Amino acid sequence: MFTSPTGGKEAIRYAIDILNKEKGIPKKVILRSQKITTGSTGEPLAALPATVRPKAGKDRPITVGFAQVGMESGWRAAHNQSVIDAAKDMGIQLVYENAEQSQEKQIAILRKFIRQKVDVIAFSPKTANGWDEVLREAKNAGIPVILSDRKVDVEDDTLWTAYIGSDFREEGRRAGRWLTETAQPGRNYGIAEIQGTANSAPATGRKTGFEEGIAGDNRFRIVRSVVGDFTKESGKVLMRQLLRETGGKGIDVVYCHNDDMALGAVEAIEEFGLKPGKDIMLISVDATKSALQALIVGKLNFVVECNPLLGPQLMKAVKDLSEGKELPVEIITSEGVFTQAEAKKNISIREY
Repeated sequence: MFTSPTGGKEAIRYAIDILNKEKGIPKKVILRSQKITTGSTGEPLAALPATVRPKAGKDRPITVGFAQVGMESGWRAAHNQSVIDAAKDMGIQLVYENAEQSQEKQIAILRKFIRQKVDVIAFSPKTANGWDEVLREAKNAGIPVILSDRKVDVEDDTLWTAYIGSDFREEGRRAGRWLTETAQPGRNYGIAEIQGTANSAPATGRKTGFEEGIAGDNRFRIVRSVVGDFTKESGKVLMRQLLRETGGKGIDVVYCHNDDMALGAVEAIEEFGLKPGKDIMLISVDATKSALQALIVGKLNFVVECNPLLGPQLMKAVKDLSEGKELPVEIITSEGVFTQAEAKKNISIREY
């Protein structure tokens, strides 16, 4: 048996936050359903709440241990700075560590935070799996864990308190829908997909969503799908390999799971003697300023936004925890899409 929260309390709280012009208002929230079990007496027992209050008092600031996955892209740099700036703005003490793209190092950092007895742990997991043990250690220590940008796949979802970030599957759907709506009728398209880090939440979601977006349209076929690591260099290397293997034939569209890999693919296509955006269409995800600049000059054709500025939402969630408020299980940030015309309108005000 599971509880079904009504959402009334949360609706009023967010309405007040909007009226007060608070930072970090999400686009969508998903509330947590609690599992009900039966005790030895036969009476129903609610599961322990997934939200644990930080132990910071009035005499000291809240301490957040933040384990960043790495600095693999321009998006990640913007995400990183957003968290640092928001902590400073809200008077939260941030203990920052960079895992440098190593899951083993990231797990070691989380254990370090547990030993330090921080009030809240936040991190962007490198991959979805392999976190059960360390998250159970955090829960046993009474430290709530907030996932920033990426989700985890664990057997017990009460091991983490909330996820703050994007709907990666919807990002993929948006890319696929644009392609089906824009492509020429009666023409067949071969698609090469350059994925992000294997088994990471963004790569899994963007792949699944894109396939859903083009499903049922016989004009489109994914002819190659290769795995990168969200870096510009991997995008360039993989695109170069694809072009050499195919001689540039049969690849009409390249769908990249992030901007950095797309910009690397642009360079490889140019080296091969083809024109990116014309001879080969390119679709990307992130909407960094560098990608919008490439979109404006026609080297990219469409960019789906993935908002890295999650710091205000993360620190607001930490503040809410400190006040004893239960967080939604998912806090989804607001995002859009960019064509060439929309990129021209927004490039001057782009923050990252």
